Amino acid sequence: MKKTTFITLLLAALMLHIGVAGCKNEAKPLVSDPGVVSFTFRNQFSEDVPGTLDMIKGMGITNIEFSNLFGLTADEMRALLDERGMVCTSYGVGYEVLVGETNRVAQEAKTLGAKYVRVAWIPFEGEFTIDDAQRAAADFNRAGEILRASGLYFCYHNHGFEFRPHNDGTLFDFLVQNTNPEYVSFEMDILWVTHPGANPVYYLEKYPERFRLMHLKDLKKGVAGDYSGRTPRENDVVLGTGQIDIPAVLKASKNTNIEFYYIEDESQDVVERVPVSRAYILSIME
Repeated sequence: MKKTTFITLLLAALMLHIGVAGCKNEAKPLVSDPGVVSFTFRNQFSEDVPGTLDMIKGMGITNIEFSNLFGLTADEMRALLDERGMVCTSYGVGYEVLVGETNRVAQEAKTLGAKYVRVAWIPFEGEFTIDDAQRAAADFNRAGEILRASGLYFCYHNHGFEFRPHNDGTLFDFLVQNTNPEYVSFEMDILWVTHPGANPVYYLEKYPERFRLMHLKDLKKGVAGDYSGRTPRENDVVLGTGQIDIPAVLKASKNTNIEFYYIEDESQDVVERVPVSRAYILSIME
């Protein structure tokens, strides 16, 4: 082999090695392009489901977490999604429905094309107690096992009241530690971690393997929360304008099992605000 040919091949191999190494060192995106929770557009969906889907797609969003089918069957909603090249990745149902009609929920979720089934509230009287947490953990384990056997993942969406102190941690810690990780995962709503005074980053780092979904939702600056799991809807603000350090949350989420992120906004101005929130998330993606 000629010396010049050898040098050329050596340089080419070196450049290839540098290129491959460079690819390995490139930062992964902080999040996948976020979807949206159907509750955000509940008023619009209640009036016109096809038109609302068109509007959402016009915003650049194709992934929806449905917690209401707005009078349609799962087959009918799936057909509308398929026509538009949109997907439902998570299907939210009520606690009683999850527990009492688990097989029907599984079938509807699979029809919709969802990978996840989600519950966002645990019924309780007065304040949330250890008895409520124990009951929920047992119910989640039972329902989660059935859903997993159907190829689905169950996620519980925190709502603030679970962060009451309990022993050396909180009742949320109890729920995580007393549910089977094979059958029960969690969807972190970052507003409903922050509102009771907890830190989303702390919990993402504490339980990185248990979180699979996230609600992107910001809390108005100056709002002092509590354990009620409730706050006026005007306390929802455009992402990046509230009191939550969203870049830090998303950075921490990179080291978890979170697969899908959904923008949620409970205000009355969602048509104007959701595109602004989405633009903010895309602007801080790496």
